[in-house]
Order: sequence, then structure tokens, then C-alpha cells
Amino acid sequence: MTVEAPIRFPCSGCGAQMVFDAESQQMKCTYCGQLAPIDLPEEYEEPVEYELDFSDENDEDLRDWGTEQQIIKCESCGAETLIPVQQTALTCAFCGSPKVLPQGSDDSIRPESIIPFHITKEKANELFLKWKKKKWFVPNAFKRQHTYSNVTGIYVPFWTFDAQTHSDYEAEVGTHHYRTETRTRTVDGKTETYEEQVRYTVWHSTSGSYSQFFNDVLIPASSRHDDRIIERFDDFSLEDLLPYKPEFLSGFVAERYNVSLRDGWSEARYRIDQELESRIKSKIGGDEIRNLEIDTGYYDQTYKHILLPLWNATYTFKNKTYHYMVNGETGSVSGKVPRSGWKITFFILFCAAIAAGIIWYFNQS
Repeated sequence: MTVEAPIRFPCSGCGAQMVFDAESQQMKCTYCGQLAPIDLPEEYEEPVEYELDFSDENDEDLRDWGTEQQIIKCESCGAETLIPVQQTALTCAFCGSPKVLPQGSDDSIRPESIIPFHITKEKANELFLKWKKKKWFVPNAFKRQHTYSNVTGIYVPFWTFDAQTHSDYEAEVGTHHYRTETRTRTVDGKTETYEEQVRYTVWHSTSGSYSQFFNDVLIPASSRHDDRIIERFDDFSLEDLLPYKPEFLSGFVAERYNVSLRDGWSEARYRIDQELESRIKSKIGGDEIRNLEIDTGYYDQTYKHILLPLWNATYTFKNKTYHYMVNGETGSVSGKVPRSGWKITFFILFCAAIAAGIIWYFNQS
């Protein structure tokens, strides 16, 4: 259910409420349809690089959202969203529950930049219908059904982190070699000799250093979403970030982050460490690596709090609720679908039959 917002961005023609229009990328009057561009800084055509130092976290200026915000918390699912203080929320944007209560003014870090919605609500519904028809193991009735979805446009919070790293490492590297050995075996009661290639590994120690700059490591700042759904949205073009303006939020919901800056950085460090290990192993080379030890220093860490557009949707099939999301910039879809038991069973039996046929063929050969 869409909640009417109070007039915060009045139309110059009729005075009615203006909301952000994804199709025109301008403000659009909900009454007369008049369009008005959003006033951005002159340098907006360049990628937004408003990186912040960790020491800026407590800067009061970073809590000015341009319009005073209040936190709305759902008693049913626990979701927290941000709306202007004058606006009254009637339902939860996530679960549709009417049990929403104001929690007071918000004191969170405002976003530094934002990717506005480019995909309209109608287009998001269309993309979902195409997406579900491509799924293999879903009931045929679900594919044919014109599914109605409860769709809400939500700006989901993310952290991005930059860091310069320098790693010292040491390890043992193994190189595979082969030699021909003569062996014996008994066949039909007779002993015969044969030659076989035997692999052995030669180990040596190695050490070195590796430096790498990591730019815009993207970490979800909300734990409200299914990780398997949200992490598939790796197709946002962060070079398209624009400076945050409250006008972009008009007509949409902004979710309040519940993953702290420090917890976000811990997750970013974990991902960076995983990437460094992979790159250092590639640099070391060899056929095997053991006892790898890496000591990494982090320098010049900076962060951004950004809002990314996602259409959040639920639908019902055979009295069961499913959830999906549509990338509001690119249109990619990720979500849950019902499964067809007989299709999955048939596929497993088919694969088993193919495997049995291959085994039988080689045994005959």
C-alpha cells in the first residue's frame, strides 16, 4: 500500500506533491504531471567520490538528511524505515503489517550519495513475470499464473569502503614431478611387470610482499534482507552515484541501516582478506601451497554511506508467501519461487539414468 506523503516538494504549477519519477529522472507532480529537474552540483556528471574518514563518524553535520527524519519500526517483522517527521506510516513496507510505531527522530549517518530509481514499478512487475517463466523447477501453474505482487520501492543502505593494503607473506610451495617406476601385479594367476608414472612433490620455502588498493568494497548495511537475495545484486554501477538529495526519496521509502559502520568494516576486511589470499596464492604459483601465513596492514581507510534502489516485493502462491527483489537501476531479479517436486524427481532420475548408461558403456568397453 502506497502512503501519501505530505507536501514537501510542491509543484510550481498547482502546488500538489511532487515525487521522483524513475522514467524521466526528474520530479513529477502527482496531480498535473508537471516535471521539474533536480538541482545537482555542477560536477555531478563525474563519479561521486565523497569518501569519509573513519574519524568523521561522530560529525553532527553527517546527520543532516535535508529533511528531518523519524524512525518507523514494525512490531511484526522488526523492520526500521525512515520517513519525514510529518508523514504518517500506515503499513510496513516489508511485510505489509499495519503495526508500525514511530520511534522518535533519527540520529543516523546520512547517505553521502545515491543511485536513483531507473526502473519503474510497472517495469519491475514485467521483469519479474519474465524472470519466473525462465525458472526450470517451478510448477507449470505458477508459470502460467499472472502473479500479483505487492511491490514497494525501497532505498536500501550500503557501506562502501576503500583501503590501501600491504601484505607480507611466507609459505611452502610444492612442485609436482613425475618418474617412471617398475611394478608387479598378478593377472589370471600370473605375475607380470609394468611401468607406471608416479607423482612426487618437491617443497621449498618462499616469502614476499604484495600491495593492493581496494576501491568501493560494497557491504549491505541492513540485515533485514535474505543474504542469498541481496548479495546477487552485484551489478550496480557505482560510477553512476549522484550526490544525495532528499528529492530522490520523495515517493519512496529509505531503510535505516542496522549494521554499524564498524561492523560493516569488519565484514569488508574479511572479504578483502579472502581476496588477498587468493591473489597472493596466484602470485606464489606452484602446484601446491601449504603453511601460508599473511600479515596485512591497512592504510588510508575511508567509507561512504550510500542508498541503492531496490523494488521489494512479495506474492502468494497456494497460500504460501514468497519474496523477491528487483534492482531499481539495472532490472536484474533475485528471489524465491515455489518448487515442483515431480520435476525435481524426474530430473534426478534422468541424471541417474545417464550416469548408469555411461558406467555400463565403459564397463562393456
